[in-house]
Amino acid sequence: MKRTVLVAVHTGRDAAVESARLVINRLVDAGINVRVLESEYVEVGCGGVEAVPGDPGAVKDAEVMIVLGGDGTLLRAAELTKPAGTPLLGVNLGHVGFLAEAEVADLAEAVDSVVAGRYDVEERMTIDVLARQNGRVIADTWALNEVTVEKQERMLEVVAEIDGRPLSRWGCDGVICATPTGSTAYAFSAGGPVVWPEVEALLMVPISAHALFARPLVVSPRSTLAVEILPDTPGGVLWCDGRRRFELPSGSRVEVRRGAEPVRLARLHGVENSGAPFTDRLVAKFELPVQGWRGRVRP
Repeated sequence: MKRTVLVAVHTGRDAAVESARLVINRLVDAGINVRVLESEYVEVGCGGVEAVPGDPGAVKDAEVMIVLGGDGTLLRAAELTKPAGTPLLGVNLGHVGFLAEAEVADLAEAVDSVVAGRYDVEERMTIDVLARQNGRVIADTWALNEVTVEKQERMLEVVAEIDGRPLSRWGCDGVICATPTGSTAYAFSAGGPVVWPEVEALLMVPISAHALFARPLVVSPRSTLAVEILPDTPGGVLWCDGRRRFELPSGSRVEVRRGAEPVRLARLHGVENSGAPFTDRLVAKFELPVQGWRGRVRP
């Protein structure tokens, strides 16, 4: 069977479109069938590709999905790949780009690694979220990075719960429930800890909480987190990965637990800036000072 790769791109950037053309032409020259999303087909403007609708069927029988853009583009792509378990290979064209595996400078090498099959696949934990009001389901969805319960206009009054037991009541701007992958996203901006991706855990991070005890929490991946918006207080809004939005009326309850399905990411071999340890990624992305480090003394 002929190998198939789906290519997606942030078409709002000219540099991204040019990079996508390079990727597509290199794959086609290697004899690989290339798909692009119908919504991006005209902007990409390459012949010899298959245009497909932007739904999970786009990755059917695809070996990998190559995504050119920032983390937002990768999160959009994860909505397509997660049901089929198709690996994502991100090429960072954004700012920080923690989800991406390669930088644009390594684009040709990255494509060659895909052609040669020089990559592994790792699984990233997701979270499932269920929101109810008076027993009625108002949201049933998932996230790779985080789920946030946020205020709309006035401060939220919420009670946080861990494993069926109340933890604390907060007047706050919101509460973030995140995965280790999401620990370097919104949760990081709100003061949460950085958690290495291979650690299995769930995070709960209050946002600007008016309370004595309002610290970020790291709990078991088997735990269930819940946030209840108190009745007779302003409602809020539920965001999943900053992409999917649901209204949360007063009295709503949001439950978060480990996702039933992971998102799979491709990790390349033999590409200079790929496959680096997470510590090295942190140093590079945040330009952390490490001058003077001597390393472990060898006997």
